[in-house]
Amino acid sequence: MGNSYGRLFRITTFGESHGPAIGVVIDGCPAGVDIDEAFIQSELDRRRPGQSKITTQRKEDDVFKILSGVFEGKTTGAPIAIVIENQDQRSKDYSHLENTFRPSHADFTYQEKYGIRDYRGGGRSSARETAARVAAGAVAKLLLDEYGVQIFAFVSQVGDLKAPHYTQLDLTKTEDTIVRCPDEATAAKMIALIDSVRLERDTIGGSVTCVIKNTPVGLGEPVFDKLHAELGKAMLSINAVKGFEYGSGFEGIKLRGSQHNDEFINEGGKIRTKTNHSGGIQGGISNGEDIYFNVAFKPVATIMQDQQSVDKDGKEVIVSGKGRHDPCVLPRAVPIVEAMAALVIADFVLMARGAKV
Repeated sequence: MGNSYGRLFRITTFGESHGPAIGVVIDGCPAGVDIDEAFIQSELDRRRPGQSKITTQRKEDDVFKILSGVFEGKTTGAPIAIVIENQDQRSKDYSHLENTFRPSHADFTYQEKYGIRDYRGGGRSSARETAARVAAGAVAKLLLDEYGVQIFAFVSQVGDLKAPHYTQLDLTKTEDTIVRCPDEATAAKMIALIDSVRLERDTIGGSVTCVIKNTPVGLGEPVFDKLHAELGKAMLSINAVKGFEYGSGFEGIKLRGSQHNDEFINEGGKIRTKTNHSGGIQGGISNGEDIYFNVAFKPVATIMQDQQSVDKDGKEVIVSGKGRHDPCVLPRAVPIVEAMAALVIADFVLMARGAKV
């Protein structure tokens, strides 16, 4: 299994949704980074279930323990091990799925690949695993604080409802609404839509936009390890993600080259670009402008409706949705997107240290 990510700042996550605990080992974090445990907990709180009426009602406090790699509030350079105990598993909710494949889940593919699967909540394929990523991403954010890098993600679309472009928003207000959209008027419509979908026992998807500010120039490794390629890989590794675009993305194909090119200017002795269709990345390397990208999330696959499927013997069956699931994954996905972005940038920051004398 591909349970590890990163090269210099490298993480390995472990644990299953309905096992005793989940966790992460962070290797390669430099010594001397101040570890703010309250901040790490606040990041986990943003991802945890049971936050509001538009998220799953599973109750997990997601209280973490640091087992190694930190002494007197600072990293030591040794591997950092973090564990989060599972508290509110209801494995009986999944007993009817032992021999049945849920539509659009990983049940069938895991069974075929490994010959065995943990049907209790999906095991390693469950989004529960992302809590470990958020813990690791919080450590990466603490490292990036020393470089002035800031990462903001927010819900930019639910169904057909779209928020204004990030340049028109105050990204510090993202946490002001339960849907994590910083535009109050759009957020109210999104909440109403998600709640109506929930009452219909269905689910809905959308997109999360992420903005990375104050990124140093020069992050990214040509030719195959371009910065946007690694960001894309990181985002596409998140459960339920169906697409990734950065900068002008697919909308950019509507423009002529004369409209799309980002002209360089000298602004107070600093070289910048007049526009930012490139999304802060040119030639796979950061240019110092805002890095921004969109991540598309599908509707949650588990719905509280009967669906047709087959069992492991190929016999037709009816799958009934049970348990506690998000009607829309987007609000809880925001800190996950930020965490994966932080892990990518932290890795490239450490690589950039040795790029030139």
